[in-house]
Amino acid sequence: MQGTIKKLTDKNFGFIAQEGANDLFFHANNLDGVEFAQLREGDAVTFEIENTPKGNAAVNVKKA
Repeated sequence: MQGTIKKLTDKNFGFIAQEGANDLFFHANNLDGVEFAQLREGDAVTFEIENTPKGNAAVNVKKA
């Protein structure tokens, strides 16, 4: 899947915007090949979706 970083927080998590779908939560622990501090709002990313007890979340998040 592809999207863009919509919002980053100072608590090591953020949200990814997807075209035509709800925003997805992601945590710094779910990054692959990039550090949280290297991400900027608006960056293009690729990811997979995982169903969690709190809803869908992005995992294996990589800069595109």
